[in-house]
Amino acid sequence: MHWAVQGFWLCWRGSVHGSLHCGNAWIRFGVVPAVVTLAILGHNPTMLITRRERVVLIVNILYVLGFGVVMVRELNIEFMLYTGVIVAMGALIVWKQRTVRLEQPVLWGLTIWGMMHLAGGNVQVGDGVLYNVELIRLIPKYNVLRYDQVVHAFGFGLATLVFHHLLRPYLRTDIARSRTLLILVVLMGSGIGAINEIVEFIATETVPKTNVGGYTNTMLDLVFNLLGGVGAACLISVRQRRESSTTCTPRA
Repeated sequence: MHWAVQGFWLCWRGSVHGSLHCGNAWIRFGVVPAVVTLAILGHNPTMLITRRERVVLIVNILYVLGFGVVMVRELNIEFMLYTGVIVAMGALIVWKQRTVRLEQPVLWGLTIWGMMHLAGGNVQVGDGVLYNVELIRLIPKYNVLRYDQVVHAFGFGLATLVFHHLLRPYLRTDIARSRTLLILVVLMGSGIGAINEIVEFIATETVPKTNVGGYTNTMLDLVFNLLGGVGAACLISVRQRRESSTTCTPRA
């Protein structure tokens, strides 16, 4: 991770001198090491990355590179920081996939989440970015429903699914199917969402210009993180009921 920190620091320090210095720093210390690291991890047969999982990895590398070019061109320092977080999490998933074995739908979901996040901060729409776009006017006072809120609900709903997947092998069958576990994984997903808000706070304190909103925006983000987690818990419950119905055999 030192390469990502170094690239961000040089980029932030050199931002007053223009985008060229920042772009060179980000490419040299950020994008290139990130792609090389992910490629090596994904190609290493000892990691037991299947062919289908390598397709997911390639898609992730491509969208990080694509948005990396946009970030350098637009001098989007805030999302360079977020990209470092995405790359670190991606490397961790690839490294642990041999034992964790996240399912394909979850891997693709995480990929889509990352793409939605980088698109939200880099795709220009009118005078702002995609993150600020109001999709449906449900609650005008709070600008609900915005693209940002959809990404939060989708992403941290996925985080809830991941936590459930990680915990289930260590629990007894009766506990693994309990409502208490569903409540716990929803809270865990919301906790990761709170850490995300801390990262956004750090960005507002260290980056000259960000698209992070104020207190109301933070609270709405947390609300939609929770809604996404609750939705994921509902999906888990439905899946468990289906599994129970297919495994039950009729009595003689």
